[in-house]
Amino acid sequence: MSGTAPRTLFIDADACPVTREALDAARHAGIPAVIAGNTTQNLTRHIRRDDPRRPEDARRGFWVDVLDVSVGADSADFAIIERLGPHDVVVTQDIGLASMVLGRGAAAISVRGHVFRRETIDMELFVRHEEKKVRRAGGRTRGPAAFTGEDRRRFTAELTKLLRAPIEPL
Repeated sequence: MSGTAPRTLFIDADACPVTREALDAARHAGIPAVIAGNTTQNLTRHIRRDDPRRPEDARRGFWVDVLDVSVGADSADFAIIERLGPHDVVVTQDIGLASMVLGRGAAAISVRGHVFRRETIDMELFVRHEEKKVRRAGGRTRGPAAFTGEDRRRFTAELTKLLRAPIEPL
């Protein structure tokens, strides 16, 4: 890594099925992690007893914090964006948040291991918008397939690659 600030892993934890895997990847990569979600969740259940909780207690660069946000649409998203720096990595199922993350020079990955790209995010947003229009008109769209062990393995492999990638100067 160069002289840039180290990256941080942010986890959009609202209904996130891979929070534990994301924290394991941050531990192994030696980077800080922030779990963001609304106050109705017990986000600390994902943290090990021996995990450092403050930067001054970090082990090999890893420590973990919980960011409790108010209940409300997009509260966690905006809390993450507010704290996000270039080169950080965000785990999210939300294409809108992924788009904002990419616009900030950071990386975004879905819980199924799809790494969002600047080249394709506009099309993904368009598809989401069109599907929403169909549903508002009373139509039906296909929902996501059931989350599988293969999705979990793909997520872990792709997140590990993202966290190990060298930080490029902006």
